[in-house]
Order: sequence, then C-alpha cells, then structure tokens
Amino acid sequence: MSNRRSRQSPSAPRISDDQMIDLVTKLRQILPEMGQRRRSDKVSASKVLQETCNYIRNLNKEVDNLSDRLSQLLESVDEDSPEAAVIRSLLM
Repeated sequence: MSNRRSRQSPSAPRISDDQMIDLVTKLRQILPEMGQRRRSDKVSASKVLQETCNYIRNLNKEVDNLSDRLSQLLESVDEDSPEAAVIRSLLM
C-alpha cells in the first residue's frame, strides 16, 4: 500500500478528505465536459483531474493560436494605427 501523503513537502498544509472532495466538485462544475453530466453520475477524482489537465492544455493551445493570429494581423496593419495599438495591447 502506497502512502500518497509521503510525497508532500513537510511545510505544505494537509488537505482533508472533505476539502479534496469540495475541490474536485468545484473542478467538475467548471469543466465543460463534466458540467454536462448529472451530479448523480459518479466520476473518480482521478478522471476529474485528468480532464482538468486536458482542458488546461487545450486552453493553452487556444491562447497560442490566438496570439499567432494577432501577430499575423499586426503585421498586416500600419504600425502607427489605432488598430495596431489595440492588437499590441492584446498581445501583452
């Protein structure tokens, strides 16, 4: 039997089972795929965490794609134009 808590640093606060359940429930509510399921559907904490990681990866890809598109758009406008200023502010 493995002790999951042994990987925790000594200074890290311990999370109670109730806190963990609450956090997983909150994650489940904000994930698009998980939010569509009924609350009565049982989903493991592991599955919720896996879906959370996938969702974050997808969001990062979307941010990268949008940044690339904004950069391309910036190249196509006059650099002194108001549009260029807006695009630069979005890229910051």
